[in-house]
Amino acid sequence: MYGFKKNTTLLTFSILIILILPTLVLGACTCDEEDEDRNKEKALKYKIIALVSILLASAIGVCIPLLGKFIPALSPEKDIFFIIKSFAAGVILSTGFIHVLPDAFENLTSPCLNEHPWGDFPFTGFVAMCTSMGTLMVDTYATSYFQRSHFKKGQIEATDVEKEAERHEGHVHLHTHATHGHAHGAVTSSERSSEFLRHRVISQVLEVGIVVHSVIIGISLGASESPKTIRPLVAALTFHQFFEGMGLGSCITQAKFKVKAVVIMGMFFALTTPIGIGIGIGITNVYDENSPTALIVEGVFNAASAGILIYMALVDLLAADFMHPRMQQNGRLQIGANASLLLGAGCMSLLAKWA
Repeated sequence: MYGFKKNTTLLTFSILIILILPTLVLGACTCDEEDEDRNKEKALKYKIIALVSILLASAIGVCIPLLGKFIPALSPEKDIFFIIKSFAAGVILSTGFIHVLPDAFENLTSPCLNEHPWGDFPFTGFVAMCTSMGTLMVDTYATSYFQRSHFKKGQIEATDVEKEAERHEGHVHLHTHATHGHAHGAVTSSERSSEFLRHRVISQVLEVGIVVHSVIIGISLGASESPKTIRPLVAALTFHQFFEGMGLGSCITQAKFKVKAVVIMGMFFALTTPIGIGIGIGITNVYDENSPTALIVEGVFNAASAGILIYMALVDLLAADFMHPRMQQNGRLQIGANASLLLGAGCMSLLAKWA
Protein backbone atom coordinates (compact mmCIF):
# COMPACT_ATOMS: atom_id res chain seq x y z
CA MET A 1 0.00 0.00 0.00
CA TYR A 2 2.77 2.46 0.87
CA GLY A 3 4.36 1.80 -2.51
CA PHE A 4 1.12 2.75 -4.27
CA LYS A 5 0.86 5.95 -2.20
CA LYS A 6 4.46 6.87 -3.09
CA ASN A 7 3.77 6.29 -6.77
CA THR A 8 0.63 8.43 -6.55
CA THR A 9 2.63 11.23 -4.90
CA LEU A 10 5.33 11.00 -7.57
CA LEU A 11 2.72 11.06 -10.33
CA THR A 12 0.91 14.06 -8.83
CA PHE A 13 4.16 16.02 -8.38
CA SER A 14 5.26 15.32 -11.94
CA ILE A 15 1.85 16.24 -13.40
CA LEU A 16 2.01 19.55 -11.53
CA ILE A 17 5.40 20.24 -13.12
CA ILE A 18 3.98 19.52 -16.57
CA LEU A 19 0.97 21.79 -15.98
CA ILE A 20 2.86 24.66 -14.33
CA LEU A 21 5.81 24.96 -16.71
CA PRO A 22 3.89 26.20 -19.78
CA THR A 23 2.19 28.96 -17.78
CA LEU A 24 5.52 30.10 -16.34
CA VAL A 25 7.49 30.27 -19.56
CA LEU A 26 5.12 32.66 -21.32
CA GLY A 27 6.33 36.24 -21.31
CA ALA A 28 7.28 39.29 -23.29
CA CYS A 29 10.68 39.27 -24.97
CA THR A 30 13.20 41.92 -24.05
CA CYS A 31 15.97 40.53 -26.20
CA ASP A 32 16.32 40.52 -29.97
CA GLU A 33 15.57 37.13 -31.47
CA GLU A 34 17.97 35.46 -33.84
CA ASP A 35 16.84 35.16 -37.45
CA GLU A 36 15.82 31.60 -38.22
CA ASP A 37 14.31 29.84 -41.21
CA ARG A 38 10.74 29.36 -40.09
CA ASN A 39 8.37 26.94 -41.78
CA LYS A 40 5.39 25.96 -39.63
CA GLU A 41 4.12 23.13 -41.84
CA LYS A 42 7.49 21.47 -42.27
CA ALA A 43 8.35 21.99 -38.60
CA LEU A 44 5.04 20.37 -37.58
CA LYS A 45 5.87 17.25 -39.62
CA TYR A 46 9.21 16.93 -37.84
CA LYS A 47 7.51 17.44 -34.47
CA ILE A 48 5.06 14.61 -35.13
CA ILE A 49 7.92 12.33 -36.22
CA ALA A 50 9.82 13.30 -33.06
CA LEU A 51 6.79 12.62 -30.87
CA VAL A 52 6.29 9.11 -32.26
CA SER A 53 9.97 8.12 -32.36
CA ILE A 54 10.70 9.41 -28.85
CA LEU A 55 7.62 7.65 -27.47
CA LEU A 56 8.68 4.32 -28.99
CA ALA A 57 12.35 4.70 -27.99
CA SER A 58 11.43 5.62 -24.41
CA ALA A 59 9.07 2.67 -24.08
CA ILE A 60 11.59 0.20 -25.53
CA GLY A 61 14.45 1.58 -23.43
CA VAL A 62 12.61 1.38 -20.12
CA CYS A 63 11.27 -2.11 -20.95
CA ILE A 64 14.60 -3.78 -21.82
CA PRO A 65 15.83 -4.13 -18.18
CA LEU A 66 12.33 -5.23 -17.14
CA LEU A 67 12.58 -8.29 -19.39
CA GLY A 68 14.77 -10.02 -16.77
CA LYS A 69 11.72 -12.05 -15.69
CA PHE A 70 11.49 -13.56 -19.17
CA ILE A 71 15.15 -13.42 -20.26
CA PRO A 72 17.33 -14.90 -17.46
CA ALA A 73 20.48 -13.22 -18.84
CA LEU A 74 19.00 -9.79 -18.00
CA SER A 75 18.01 -10.57 -14.40
CA PRO A 76 19.68 -8.56 -11.58
CA GLU A 77 21.42 -11.74 -10.38
CA LYS A 78 23.52 -11.96 -13.57
CA ASP A 79 26.81 -10.14 -14.24
CA ILE A 80 25.46 -8.70 -17.49
CA PHE A 81 22.96 -6.67 -15.45
CA PHE A 82 25.85 -4.81 -13.78
CA ILE A 83 27.28 -4.08 -17.26
CA ILE A 84 23.96 -2.73 -18.57
CA LYS A 85 23.38 -0.67 -15.44
CA SER A 86 26.90 0.82 -15.65
CA PHE A 87 26.24 1.86 -19.24
CA ALA A 88 22.92 3.44 -18.24
CA ALA A 89 24.54 5.21 -15.28
CA GLY A 90 27.15 6.67 -17.63
CA VAL A 91 24.33 7.94 -19.85
CA ILE A 92 22.57 9.59 -16.91
CA LEU A 93 25.81 11.12 -15.60
CA SER A 94 26.61 12.53 -19.03
CA THR A 95 23.06 13.83 -19.36
CA GLY A 96 23.50 15.82 -16.17
CA PHE A 97 26.98 17.20 -16.92
CA ILE A 98 26.96 17.56 -20.72
CA HIS A 99 23.33 18.21 -21.67
CA VAL A 100 21.31 19.65 -18.80
CA LEU A 101 23.84 21.68 -16.77
CA PRO A 102 25.28 23.60 -19.77
CA ASP A 103 21.72 24.46 -20.86
CA ALA A 104 21.06 25.81 -17.39
CA PHE A 105 24.22 27.96 -17.52
CA GLU A 106 23.20 29.24 -20.95
CA ASN A 107 19.71 30.14 -19.72
CA LEU A 108 20.77 31.91 -16.54
CA THR A 109 23.70 33.81 -18.12
CA SER A 110 21.76 34.93 -21.17
CA PRO A 111 22.20 38.57 -22.26
CA CYS A 112 18.40 38.74 -22.31
CA LEU A 113 18.44 38.76 -18.48
CA ASN A 114 19.20 41.77 -16.33
CA GLU A 115 22.81 42.09 -15.23
CA HIS A 116 21.62 42.38 -11.62
CA PRO A 117 21.19 39.96 -9.96
CA TRP A 118 21.78 37.28 -12.64
CA GLY A 119 25.27 38.46 -13.49
CA ASP A 120 26.33 38.91 -9.88
CA PHE A 121 26.16 35.33 -8.69
CA PRO A 122 26.54 31.80 -10.22
CA PHE A 123 22.93 30.78 -9.66
CA THR A 124 23.20 27.69 -11.85
CA GLY A 125 25.87 26.03 -9.74
CA PHE A 126 24.12 27.13 -6.56
CA VAL A 127 20.78 25.58 -7.57
CA ALA A 128 22.48 22.35 -8.73
CA MET A 129 24.40 22.13 -5.43
CA CYS A 130 21.26 22.73 -3.36
CA THR A 131 19.24 20.10 -5.22
CA SER A 132 22.09 17.59 -4.85
CA MET A 133 22.09 18.12 -1.10
CA GLY A 134 18.30 18.10 -1.05
CA THR A 135 18.27 14.79 -2.93
CA LEU A 136 20.68 13.35 -0.38
CA MET A 137 18.40 14.42 2.47
CA VAL A 138 15.26 13.06 0.79
CA ASP A 139 17.11 9.86 -0.07
CA THR A 140 18.29 9.41 3.52
CA TYR A 141 15.12 10.35 5.37
CA ALA A 142 12.75 8.50 3.05
CA THR A 143 14.81 5.31 3.28
CA SER A 144 15.17 5.47 7.07
CA TYR A 145 11.48 6.31 7.53
CA PHE A 146 10.23 3.36 5.51
CA GLN A 147 12.78 1.04 7.08
CA ARG A 148 11.57 2.00 10.57
CA SER A 149 7.95 1.60 9.49
CA HIS A 150 8.66 -1.82 8.02
CA PHE A 151 10.64 -2.89 11.10
CA LYS A 152 7.78 -1.92 13.43
CA LYS A 153 5.33 -3.77 11.21
CA GLY A 154 7.61 -6.84 11.29
CA GLN A 155 7.81 -6.69 15.09
CA ILE A 156 4.02 -6.57 15.41
CA GLU A 157 3.63 -9.53 13.05
CA ALA A 158 6.28 -11.49 14.98
CA THR A 159 4.50 -10.81 18.29
CA ASP A 160 1.19 -11.98 16.83
CA VAL A 161 2.80 -15.21 15.61
CA GLU A 162 4.36 -15.84 19.03
CA LYS A 163 1.01 -15.35 20.78
CA GLU A 164 -0.64 -17.70 18.34
CA ALA A 165 2.09 -20.29 18.95
CA GLU A 166 1.68 -20.00 22.72
CA ARG A 167 -2.00 -20.66 22.44
CA HIS A 168 -1.64 -23.76 20.28
CA GLU A 169 1.64 -25.23 21.52
CA GLY A 170 1.68 -26.89 24.89
CA HIS A 171 5.30 -27.88 24.98
CA VAL A 172 7.78 -25.15 25.94
CA HIS A 173 10.64 -26.62 23.92
CA LEU A 174 8.61 -26.77 20.75
CA HIS A 175 7.45 -23.19 21.28
CA THR A 176 11.02 -21.95 21.78
CA HIS A 177 12.26 -23.77 18.70
CA ALA A 178 9.43 -22.39 16.55
CA THR A 179 9.98 -18.85 17.80
CA HIS A 180 13.72 -19.04 17.10
CA GLY A 181 13.09 -20.28 13.59
CA HIS A 182 10.60 -17.46 12.93
CA ALA A 183 12.99 -14.82 14.27
CA HIS A 184 15.79 -16.06 12.04
CA GLY A 185 13.52 -15.92 9.00
CA ALA A 186 12.26 -12.46 9.98
CA VAL A 187 15.80 -11.04 10.01
CA THR A 188 16.47 -12.33 6.50
CA SER A 189 13.13 -10.99 5.26
CA SER A 190 13.79 -7.62 6.91
CA GLU A 191 17.18 -7.27 5.23
CA ARG A 192 15.72 -8.02 1.82
CA SER A 193 12.82 -5.64 2.39
CA SER A 194 15.22 -2.85 3.38
CA GLU A 195 17.14 -3.38 0.15
CA PHE A 196 13.94 -3.22 -1.90
CA LEU A 197 12.84 -0.07 -0.07
CA ARG A 198 16.18 1.53 -0.86
CA HIS A 199 15.86 0.72 -4.56
CA ARG A 200 12.29 2.02 -4.60
CA VAL A 201 13.35 5.39 -3.20
CA ILE A 202 16.20 5.56 -5.75
CA SER A 203 13.99 4.75 -8.73
CA GLN A 204 11.31 7.28 -7.79
CA VAL A 205 13.72 10.14 -7.05
CA LEU A 206 15.54 9.38 -10.31
CA GLU A 207 12.28 9.49 -12.24
CA VAL A 208 11.48 12.92 -10.80
CA GLY A 209 14.85 14.25 -12.03
CA ILE A 210 14.34 12.74 -15.47
CA VAL A 211 10.77 13.99 -15.77
CA VAL A 212 11.74 17.60 -15.00
CA HIS A 213 14.21 17.99 -17.86
CA SER A 214 12.19 15.77 -20.21
CA VAL A 215 9.25 18.18 -19.97
CA ILE A 216 11.53 21.14 -20.71
CA ILE A 217 13.10 19.35 -23.69
CA GLY A 218 9.67 18.48 -25.06
CA ILE A 219 8.26 22.00 -24.70
CA SER A 220 11.34 23.56 -26.34
CA LEU A 221 11.17 21.19 -29.30
CA GLY A 222 7.41 21.51 -29.69
CA ALA A 223 7.48 25.31 -29.59
CA SER A 224 10.22 25.66 -32.21
CA GLU A 225 9.20 26.58 -35.76
CA SER A 226 12.61 26.06 -37.37
CA PRO A 227 13.00 22.74 -39.28
CA LYS A 228 16.80 23.19 -39.16
CA THR A 229 16.63 23.21 -35.36
CA ILE A 230 14.19 20.33 -35.02
CA ARG A 231 15.68 17.91 -37.60
CA PRO A 232 18.90 17.00 -35.72
CA LEU A 233 17.01 16.90 -32.43
CA VAL A 234 14.74 14.07 -33.58
CA ALA A 235 17.49 11.43 -33.78
CA ALA A 236 19.50 12.83 -30.87
CA LEU A 237 16.55 12.94 -28.45
CA THR A 238 15.36 9.51 -29.58
CA PHE A 239 18.68 7.93 -28.56
CA HIS A 240 18.78 10.14 -25.47
CA GLN A 241 15.43 8.89 -24.19
CA PHE A 242 16.23 5.29 -25.12
CA PHE A 243 19.43 5.21 -23.03
CA GLU A 244 17.86 7.16 -20.18
CA GLY A 245 14.98 4.68 -20.15
CA MET A 246 17.46 1.83 -19.75
CA GLY A 247 18.87 3.50 -16.64
CA LEU A 248 15.46 4.05 -15.09
CA GLY A 249 14.30 0.56 -16.05
CA SER A 250 17.34 -0.96 -14.31
CA CYS A 251 16.43 0.81 -11.06
CA ILE A 252 12.77 -0.18 -11.34
CA THR A 253 13.78 -3.82 -11.88
CA GLN A 254 15.83 -3.92 -8.68
CA ALA A 255 13.03 -2.26 -6.69
CA LYS A 256 10.72 -5.28 -7.20
CA PHE A 257 7.61 -3.15 -7.65
CA LYS A 258 4.26 -4.76 -8.28
CA VAL A 259 3.18 -4.99 -11.91
CA LYS A 260 0.78 -2.05 -11.61
CA ALA A 261 3.47 0.27 -10.23
CA VAL A 262 5.97 -0.84 -12.88
CA VAL A 263 3.46 -0.11 -15.66
CA ILE A 264 2.62 3.33 -14.20
CA MET A 265 6.28 4.37 -13.86
CA GLY A 266 7.25 3.01 -17.27
CA MET A 267 4.31 4.63 -19.07
CA PHE A 268 4.81 7.94 -17.31
CA PHE A 269 8.46 8.09 -18.36
CA ALA A 270 7.61 7.16 -21.95
CA LEU A 271 4.83 9.76 -22.19
CA THR A 272 6.57 12.71 -20.50
CA THR A 273 8.59 14.05 -23.45
CA PRO A 274 5.78 13.49 -26.02
CA ILE A 275 3.40 15.33 -23.70
CA GLY A 276 5.94 18.15 -23.48
CA ILE A 277 6.12 18.24 -27.29
CA GLY A 278 2.33 18.39 -27.45
CA ILE A 279 2.27 21.30 -24.99
CA GLY A 280 4.98 23.06 -27.01
CA ILE A 281 2.95 22.68 -30.21
CA GLY A 282 -0.08 24.11 -28.43
CA ILE A 283 1.73 27.23 -27.18
CA THR A 284 3.86 27.85 -30.29
CA ASN A 285 2.21 31.18 -31.05
CA VAL A 286 2.68 32.62 -27.56
CA TYR A 287 5.84 30.92 -26.36
CA ASP A 288 9.04 32.96 -26.48
CA GLU A 289 12.20 31.10 -25.49
CA ASN A 290 14.11 34.40 -25.16
CA SER A 291 11.74 36.00 -22.65
CA PRO A 292 13.30 36.58 -19.20
CA THR A 293 10.58 34.51 -17.51
CA ALA A 294 11.14 31.53 -19.81
CA LEU A 295 14.93 31.71 -19.42
CA ILE A 296 14.77 31.89 -15.63
CA VAL A 297 12.22 29.08 -15.25
CA GLU A 298 14.01 26.76 -17.69
CA GLY A 299 17.41 27.60 -16.20
CA VAL A 300 16.35 26.92 -12.63
CA PHE A 301 14.56 23.67 -13.51
CA ASN A 302 17.47 22.50 -15.67
CA ALA A 303 19.95 23.24 -12.87
CA ALA A 304 17.77 21.41 -10.35
CA SER A 305 17.41 18.42 -12.68
CA ALA A 306 21.17 18.34 -13.30
CA GLY A 307 21.86 18.28 -9.55
CA ILE A 308 19.47 15.35 -9.07
CA LEU A 309 20.81 13.34 -12.02
CA ILE A 310 24.47 13.85 -11.12
CA TYR A 311 23.88 12.85 -7.49
CA MET A 312 21.81 9.80 -8.45
CA ALA A 313 24.32 8.61 -11.06
CA LEU A 314 27.38 8.95 -8.82
CA VAL A 315 26.00 7.94 -5.42
CA ASP A 316 23.00 5.66 -5.90
CA LEU A 317 23.97 3.95 -9.15
CA LEU A 318 27.74 3.90 -9.64
CA ALA A 319 29.08 3.98 -6.06
CA ALA A 320 26.57 1.37 -4.87
CA ASP A 321 27.40 -1.07 -7.67
CA PHE A 322 31.14 -0.47 -7.96
CA MET A 323 31.60 -0.99 -4.20
CA HIS A 324 29.39 -4.07 -4.18
CA PRO A 325 31.24 -7.20 -2.92
CA ARG A 326 30.33 -9.04 -6.08
CA MET A 327 32.02 -6.37 -8.20
CA GLN A 328 35.03 -6.09 -5.87
CA GLN A 329 35.70 -9.83 -6.05
CA ASN A 330 35.46 -10.14 -9.83
CA GLY A 331 38.23 -8.48 -11.85
CA ARG A 332 36.64 -9.22 -15.21
CA LEU A 333 33.35 -7.73 -14.07
CA GLN A 334 35.16 -4.58 -12.89
CA ILE A 335 36.83 -4.15 -16.29
CA GLY A 336 33.54 -4.75 -18.10
CA ALA A 337 31.63 -2.32 -15.87
CA ASN A 338 34.25 0.42 -16.26
CA ALA A 339 34.33 -0.02 -20.04
CA SER A 340 30.54 0.05 -20.14
CA LEU A 341 30.47 3.22 -18.01
CA LEU A 342 32.91 4.99 -20.33
CA LEU A 343 31.00 3.84 -23.41
CA GLY A 344 27.68 5.07 -22.03
CA ALA A 345 29.08 8.44 -21.00
CA GLY A 346 30.93 8.75 -24.33
CA CYS A 347 27.88 7.95 -26.49
CA MET A 348 25.69 10.43 -24.63
CA SER A 349 28.43 13.07 -24.72
CA LEU A 350 28.72 12.62 -28.50
CA LEU A 351 25.01 13.36 -28.89
CA ALA A 352 25.67 16.84 -27.48
CA LYS A 353 26.99 17.73 -30.94
CA TRP A 354 23.40 17.63 -32.23
CA ALA A 355 21.31 18.22 -29.11
